[in-house]
Amino acid sequence: MGMCISGPSPQIQKINENEKNVLIIEDNDSNTSHKVSNTLVSVFSQQGTNGVNQDSALFYKKFGKGGGQFFGVFDGHGVNGHKVSRLVINRLPNLLLEQEGYRMFERESELVSTYMPNEWRRECVCAFKVMDRELKLQKDFDCSCSGTTAVTLLKQDRDLLISNLGDSRAIMGTLSENGELKAVQLTVDQKPDLPKEAERIRKCGGRTIPNEDEPNVHRVWSASAEYMSLAMTRAFGDFYLKDYGVIAIPQITHRRLTIEDQFLVLATDGVWDVLSNEEVSSIIWAVKNKEEAAQTIVEAAAVAWKRHFPTSKVDDITVVCLFLQETEKETTLTTEEETLSKLYQPHQQQKKVSFFENEDITEEET
Repeated sequence: MGMCISGPSPQIQKINENEKNVLIIEDNDSNTSHKVSNTLVSVFSQQGTNGVNQDSALFYKKFGKGGGQFFGVFDGHGVNGHKVSRLVINRLPNLLLEQEGYRMFERESELVSTYMPNEWRRECVCAFKVMDRELKLQKDFDCSCSGTTAVTLLKQDRDLLISNLGDSRAIMGTLSENGELKAVQLTVDQKPDLPKEAERIRKCGGRTIPNEDEPNVHRVWSASAEYMSLAMTRAFGDFYLKDYGVIAIPQITHRRLTIEDQFLVLATDGVWDVLSNEEVSSIIWAVKNKEEAAQTIVEAAAVAWKRHFPTSKVDDITVVCLFLQETEKETTLTTEEETLSKLYQPHQQQKKVSFFENEDITEEET
């Protein structure tokens, strides 16, 4: 299973023409809500104030024969960042399904819990490499100075497999032993100030230094050029910097769900630049209508952007929320959570798609 497989895309994809940066793949007609394993998925993407929305989101309702669900958010950057993120959401799921290892543990369901993390890591790395190669070879637009992050999540029964490129992020809201909500970060923001990432960049001849306009933000630069830099160390595309240590090899995390785990959040840095993991978790825990959870986070982030960066443009913001428990339960909100619930109730209609639907292993290849 050491071969990375690439083939033609099956004709099973459907794009909502009113929200082309949100891709839903399913077997039946798209409605505003669906039952999937009796849990809820909420997806919301909002354009910022700097032109076209370069974020994209993906929800694959029935991922392969094993009945899993596949989710992802992608934050494009550069002149053609929106084109890169759109191409990735349309192609990456099929590349994953085409890998031999994934087909193997689809056929042998009893192998999932035992072998899935390692098999998924190998097949996911292969699929990401093929995706990056296809971006480089395609002729429709230039990816040399454009790219996208990618944080994806495969849920197969109680197993979660998270893959991450760049600085989008996945977190989980779970209950502690005393019943209090806590936020658990499932991915690492791959930025140039991380020692291992910076070491790889330097070994490849690149530089990790701040921009004059943002002295607190380290960026990846080539050996000599001063006009092109990147605020992350892993991404699809950005081929100008691939010779200097920027890679498209994801970090993979496996987690086994427990009854204490309540929800998952995948979001672009339009959220994480202004809201903490704890703030996002508290807002979701306090929201009254789960279908509006993603929208509530997006609107809270937009408010926070204007407060923290009053002279800057608001970033594109995209959120996927997956609620893990099937039944509603009574919850007692803290004073802070009750305040957040009142502050961040959605107040205007945006483009939205909502769907009904412990040990940690972290591995990395460089």
